[in-house]
Amino acid sequence: MERATAQTGHAGRFHAARQATAAPVARRSARHILVRNRLGIISHVSSPALLTDPRAGTATIRHELSFLNVFRLVQSLVYIGLAFSPAGMGWPQLTSPVFARTLSTVYLIFALVALLLNRRSMSYVRTAVAVTLVIDIAAAMMAIAAMHDARIGIAMMLAVNLCAGALILPLRLSGFFAALATLGMLGISVFGWSLAAHASDRDLLEGALFGLAYFATTALCSVLGQQLRATEALAEQRSTDLANLSQINELIIRRMKTGVLLVDDANRIHQINESAWMLLGNPGADQRDLGQLAPELSRRLYHWMTSGKLDETATQLADGVPEVVPRFTRLAPNDDSHVLIFLDDTSLLSRRAEELTLSSLGRLSASIAHEIRNPLAAIRYSAQLLAESRTMDSTDQRMVEIINNHCIRLNEIIENILQLSRRERSRPETLDLGHWAQDFVEEYSQGNDLGVDSLRSIATSSVPVVALADPQQLQQVVWNLVQNALRYGRLPGEPARVMVVARQGEHGVPILEVIDRGPGIAPKVAAQIFEPFYTTHEYGTGLGLYLARQMSEANQAALEYVRVAGGGSCFRLTLTPAQMNKATSDDDDES
Repeated sequence: MERATAQTGHAGRFHAARQATAAPVARRSARHILVRNRLGIISHVSSPALLTDPRAGTATIRHELSFLNVFRLVQSLVYIGLAFSPAGMGWPQLTSPVFARTLSTVYLIFALVALLLNRRSMSYVRTAVAVTLVIDIAAAMMAIAAMHDARIGIAMMLAVNLCAGALILPLRLSGFFAALATLGMLGISVFGWSLAAHASDRDLLEGALFGLAYFATTALCSVLGQQLRATEALAEQRSTDLANLSQINELIIRRMKTGVLLVDDANRIHQINESAWMLLGNPGADQRDLGQLAPELSRRLYHWMTSGKLDETATQLADGVPEVVPRFTRLAPNDDSHVLIFLDDTSLLSRRAEELTLSSLGRLSASIAHEIRNPLAAIRYSAQLLAESRTMDSTDQRMVEIINNHCIRLNEIIENILQLSRRERSRPETLDLGHWAQDFVEEYSQGNDLGVDSLRSIATSSVPVVALADPQQLQQVVWNLVQNALRYGRLPGEPARVMVVARQGEHGVPILEVIDRGPGIAPKVAAQIFEPFYTTHEYGTGLGLYLARQMSEANQAALEYVRVAGGGSCFRLTLTPAQMNKATSDDDDES
């Protein structure tokens, strides 16, 4: 608990230190991703949300559209150069100079507008490409008609427009534009009004060959475009999965209870997780030399690298931190450039061993308790028979009374041990603590001979105090607390005064308190009253409060001791609000 508090308090300083420590290797290179994968923590992460990304291929389409618009601008400048060529050059011969210059000027304006609207066209990219291709084909056909000498160059430039469009458009639509361009070439070769004097079989053959080239290139570019977008989408998916895997591995390593350090051959720390940072004594961000931070750890690392032998004795790397057992491993066989150091906290290992021991002892105690019950029942029954004898003197009767008292005490211990070993699962219900406390007090008073005002229930809130708890387990907890309060929470020569109070705490949290006006509990004793088998009474078992806290935690409640000002004790049970649990359940259902 103290260590967890210390980790929370130093979290801010750790992140600052870790960022500076991890700076030399935080570039997400393939080598360092491989380093994390070699830890063997996660081998595969499935991320269904990332498998289909609607934005996949957007960057490629934007580049393809930009290339098409830039090429169209260059194409229009070529038309301008051909249409406005000096008359002395004699090439190309313009059938209609005014028409050619008007056409090239209008096409130049169109190319500039298309280039300026390049980014806005991304929202309807296919429609924009289809419309501009229709204009490109029409402009090329009219340019061939006006500048017949440059027909081959203009037709070849049109092939580039069709190929760029095929990278974006589907195959069927690309084939349509290839067919449209082919029909335009054949139509000009046969029926061109401006080329009627030059029409020949050669022009018809050239138009057919260009049409064949248009179909072949557009089909090839369309297939390549689909494969390119699929490859880009897959690469983006793999990149996202790899980044997520790297982040998850990093988070897991950072939250590991085992300390992890990555040290290079220069004895400098490249990466360190929270546990290692704590076990090294919370070093500063600029402290990366392992020899200065932990000389003993650096010595053991050198001894392991030179001799191959590992010193498994526990050592303390800094003042005020637990002892650790360091372990070393290379990232790759025969590679000493980077070494992973694992620091196993001996206190955690001891705690786990203690938990296993307590679990085993609990099962053993339960089995022993079952075996003790039968002879105990026989002893108590025999003592009761002896007590009915009329020939016993007072001394023998006192001995029989002692036997009965100890049998009752031993039976209570057995019941507590059996209850501790069973640890039944809680079945929470919504309870009104005010009504529940009143019913409990009435039931307890009827079953026990109590004086007037020895036990009372108080509801301090006018609104119902609604909580979520298992009624049977809550009954056991409060019964135990009330019984202890009536037994020990009284001043000498005065009757007991115990109150069961139901009220609301901060933020509407339901609270149930058992308060007495006795002498209270000393601070040293109060720190240990919830430990198992701790008792200050000669006939106490030391399991009552321990079981009460265990059952409280099973109901997601917190049981604590609060000293009352002016004398007395208060055992406060903070329960779970029923509204909060319902809201949480609704959120879980929606998710």
